[in-house]
Amino acid sequence: MKILSNEQMKAADAYTVANEPITYIDLMERASQCFTNWFINKFKASDYKYISLLCGLGNNGGDGLAVARMLSAQGYEVQVFVINCAGTETEEFKINYQRLVQQHKVQISRINSADELPIFDEKELIIDAMLGAGLTRELSDELQEIAKHINECGNLVVAIDIPTGVFADVPTLGVAVEANYTYCFQLPKLALLFPENYHYVGEFEFGDIGLSAKYLQEVETLNRYVVNISVQRFFKKRDKFAHKGVFGHALLIVGSHGKMGAAVLATKACLRAGAGLVTAHIPNCGHDIMQTTVPEAMVSLDDDEHIFTRIYELQKYTTVALGCGLSTKNKTRNALCYVLKNLNTPAIIDADALNILSQSPDWLELIPKNSILTPHPKEFERLFGSTTHSFERNELQRSKAKELGIFIILKGANTCTATPEGLCYFNSTGNPGMGTAGSGDVLTGILASLLAQGYTPLETCIMGVYLHGLAGDIAAKKLSQEALISGDLIDNLGAAFLELHKG
Repeated sequence: MKILSNEQMKAADAYTVANEPITYIDLMERASQCFTNWFINKFKASDYKYISLLCGLGNNGGDGLAVARMLSAQGYEVQVFVINCAGTETEEFKINYQRLVQQHKVQISRINSADELPIFDEKELIIDAMLGAGLTRELSDELQEIAKHINECGNLVVAIDIPTGVFADVPTLGVAVEANYTYCFQLPKLALLFPENYHYVGEFEFGDIGLSAKYLQEVETLNRYVVNISVQRFFKKRDKFAHKGVFGHALLIVGSHGKMGAAVLATKACLRAGAGLVTAHIPNCGHDIMQTTVPEAMVSLDDDEHIFTRIYELQKYTTVALGCGLSTKNKTRNALCYVLKNLNTPAIIDADALNILSQSPDWLELIPKNSILTPHPKEFERLFGSTTHSFERNELQRSKAKELGIFIILKGANTCTATPEGLCYFNSTGNPGMGTAGSGDVLTGILASLLAQGYTPLETCIMGVYLHGLAGDIAAKKLSQEALISGDLIDNLGAAFLELHKG
């Protein structure tokens, strides 16, 4: 699913109007009905004394006026505050204003400043429809005061398309409305996916308003949003006569004294994600631990008792993953360098392997093309340098993936995969409960498994990150986010795969 810029969304509207054909006012009606349907399913009329809509004078305000009319017709007690300082009246705003007036059900007040807004009752829900995604500068003083008034009132706030004051494609400046929920039209916006904007956006959802499928298919964009159907398109169901030799042999170079838990988690995840054969190369101290906790895996023992120091016969494995619990000692550094120089297939590189690379940045050139790096934000910073905000970090991630010819998975909420072509895929699954020790080790195991099974590096990244997050979502529903541990992700991988099978 593509993520379009604000200009591309405007072009999508224009193309739809010109080619469906449909008028702008009817397209607005369709979008408003889409929002209303979502709203009705989420918020019961009986739970709120009023639904209070703050509407600007532009098309976002026009959407708000149409929503007010529709909610009123569905039995909600609705009041509207038209914010006179929020833009200039568009034709679509004027039409929806007259339609609302003619309905004779909704009280409409004209507001010039924050001082004229009421003290909202605690049983009121506020819908923000003042300014849409076209904002390119900070809010005016008057609108800043109105936004502050909304933010300080403590009421539940829902934003139509984007909260007032939030920029769609660049970092937000100054004051903005802090919504609890944001409902986007057609597609998510880039700004909604970055952590700086979470306290403005809250939880976001989006719905199809019927923009031209032809335009959406043909428009070029660097950003994508991964949903279930994105993964189902290349998910491979197993042949009846398949056997373990068909599903690859993954080598995991993992573990050190005191960090064998990471090795166990990665190995278990690799097996659970479907690899035919899995070998864990570990130091001698981990032998009994691995053979006891993961009897399905084979073990290759290092010459050293405590750390990784050498490995032979790399070429007999389908896929190699390394880094989980590895340590950064000198012998391990040298062994990592040997692996990078002698691999001729893409590898999965995580954790301490990334930390070693950050200490020797010239080794980045040794990484096999199309390999997959999986840093968390601090590891990313150590590897590639600091940035001032997520938009800048995203561009750095994109440029480094292109420069090195690799895939970079930057872990976090809406985990982003950057490709050697400069595309970015943002994930839709996962939850804060996954912010726990070992979660990244599980992801490494999943990725190694999928790559061993013959998925392309791009498919491996998209599917692996999606399944990892989906397993976390399933686990959180059973256990809560607070009680979730990384082993629960492995335990729920099967349920995540079953969700793909449904497609």
